[in-house]
Amino acid sequence: SKGISASRRLTRFQACSTSQPKSVIAAKHPFKVELKAGKMYPWCSCGHSKKQPFCDGSHRQAAPGLSPLRFTPTEDQEVWLCGCKQTKNPPYCDGTHKETHIQNSA
Repeated sequence: SKGISASRRLTRFQACSTSQPKSVIAAKHPFKVELKAGKMYPWCSCGHSKKQPFCDGSHRQAAPGLSPLRFTPTEDQEVWLCGCKQTKNPPYCDGTHKETHIQNSA
């Protein structure tokens, strides 16, 4: 019957949706960086890069489905880029790394 196949499809969909890749906490502090106007920067959003806060391609193996946030500043500037990957204003630090659940993480 139609009701049974619909519920099977829904179950399959729910199983897929729970396996979304998640970023890991790369650092419990932000990174102070000098950015150059007109240069594209790939900010690591997965937390697996060995070149924090920038992407080194690690997401392809460690977190398929996640990709770097690419941005290009319009002027030379010194900024704090998020290291915990939990910011609500990526790629910039918003202070989220100070929260207890991040500071107490392994």
